[in-house]
Amino acid sequence: MIERVRPLRRRMVLPTLTVAAVVVAGCSSGPDQPDTVAGQFAEALEAGDAQTAADLTTDPAAAAAVIGGLFEGLGSDSPDVTLGGTGDGDTFELDVVWRLGPDADAAGDSGEWSYRTAGSAVDGDAGWRIRWDPAVLAPGLTADTSLRYVRTQGVPASVLDRSGQPLMEQRVVTLVNLDATADPAAVAPVLATVVPSITAESLAADLAAAGSGPVTALTLRDEDLAPVEARLLALPGVSLVAQTRLLTVDRALASPVWSGLAERWQDGQDAAAGWAVQSVESDGPARRVAGVDGSDAPDVRTTIDLGLQARAEAAVAPVSQPAVVVAVEPSTGAVRAVAQNAAADAEGPVALTGLYPPGSTFKTVTTWAALQAGVADPDTVLPCPGVATIEDRTIPNDDSFDLGAVPLHTAFARSCNTTMARLAVGLPADALTDAAAQFGLGIDYVTPGLVTVTGSVPVTESAAQRVESAIGQGTVTASPFGMAMVAASIVRGSPPLPMIVQSEPATADRTVDAASETTTAALRTMMRETVTDGTATALRDIPELIGKTGTAEYGDNSGAHGWFIAAQNDLAFAVFVAGAGSSAPAVEVAGRMLRG
Repeated sequence: MIERVRPLRRRMVLPTLTVAAVVVAGCSSGPDQPDTVAGQFAEALEAGDAQTAADLTTDPAAAAAVIGGLFEGLGSDSPDVTLGGTGDGDTFELDVVWRLGPDADAAGDSGEWSYRTAGSAVDGDAGWRIRWDPAVLAPGLTADTSLRYVRTQGVPASVLDRSGQPLMEQRVVTLVNLDATADPAAVAPVLATVVPSITAESLAADLAAAGSGPVTALTLRDEDLAPVEARLLALPGVSLVAQTRLLTVDRALASPVWSGLAERWQDGQDAAAGWAVQSVESDGPARRVAGVDGSDAPDVRTTIDLGLQARAEAAVAPVSQPAVVVAVEPSTGAVRAVAQNAAADAEGPVALTGLYPPGSTFKTVTTWAALQAGVADPDTVLPCPGVATIEDRTIPNDDSFDLGAVPLHTAFARSCNTTMARLAVGLPADALTDAAAQFGLGIDYVTPGLVTVTGSVPVTESAAQRVESAIGQGTVTASPFGMAMVAASIVRGSPPLPMIVQSEPATADRTVDAASETTTAALRTMMRETVTDGTATALRDIPELIGKTGTAEYGDNSGAHGWFIAAQNDLAFAVFVAGAGSSAPAVEVAGRMLRG
């Protein structure tokens, strides 16, 4: 018997008729034996039909058990089996190829194992049958052994932060499993020492929902398991099962970007994985009979700044409403932090894909469009009445404050709705759409390791629509990630390509012209005035900070979200607090993060 390990290759899916054609080609055209029964046996194995193959042997019961076990152990019931030839008398040979692994029928094979076996046929009362011997299925297979497919790995990779410090590592965790015989009243006090919210009632409800099946009550890291392990093992119906998982090194860190980075890590593990077919004896160690060693997967080097991530998470944690921070490096597009509090986590990855009206933070886009169109400059004196009716749309300022006639930079810093609405009316229908795109809003980015949505700024066909869009209401939507990109683009002068895995920037669905440096510089100056003398003076102690506050009504306009977008040197970020009522909570979050 000859064993060959072939290199990995893509499996070709052939029409069903090909199988029969191959088998017929290997057999004689008439009833000569053992060609016919051997061909039928090969065809049944290739079809994954264990019972039909077993019925062609001299011991159907034993053969069915072994063939079924072989399919199960190798995780496949679709080998390629052809008649390799016949010898003298009643002997024959089979050529067998297994394509093994989770992707064996998809993009590529995890492993391909090929070999030739020999067998014989015998003519008995039931006609010609394969003389049953497990070795006819695979080399060395006996009644006392089984074969199994396993994946092999080198040293597990780590997920690193921007400075090379471990962010996520593969570690052992222990599942605390309960079966139907477990007593929730006895288990709950033990687990509550780790997670206080676990009660006898909650465990009983979980067990009832599972019916007769087991329930994983908790997953514990080693340091959490040690104090309670002995007590748990002493309880009936409780079992502890160890697994390996990718975990954050600092358990306190929680971000919606971890899942994408974990997928990227898993891709690397899969690409570096080897495989083995092991022969397992009932009372002995496993022995490898085929396979390829796995290699060490490369570490995933991210752009995450662990220090900033920790400060951002600490900044949003005290907020009762959903609150998020997204921070981007303007010069490179590196995503440095994405933080959500528990209330935001309950709604999903809203920092990256949640879409909301951006409110007055969108005035950065409106002002830039007006400057670029030449309809005003920062010193142009414009009216800022408390309320203005424009194209049948009545626009108030916050609490209807009235500045009278003021320079544009003052109206911007004080967030005058009426001024911005009047400016937008005179712009072309696509002016805000184009301006937003030049700041990355409305661009679709495909970023390795990160799923994001920036937002949407539809063309405004009517003046009334432009009034709404000018102040970030109406049909304009943005994600916190999208507004962080706006802030980064104002610093850079054009949208950076976002990136969370180092040296792997995103691709954009379109390219846009860079914004005018003259107008973006003017916009940055106005954003600085917003901090020193406008709506964000609570942060005036923070040097070189530029920003824009925003309050955005939603629903029936009875509630409002709070926004703050800002930049300091090569750090740009957006803060969003759902249902905050004003921008003040978002400004407070920014202050805690920057001063932290």
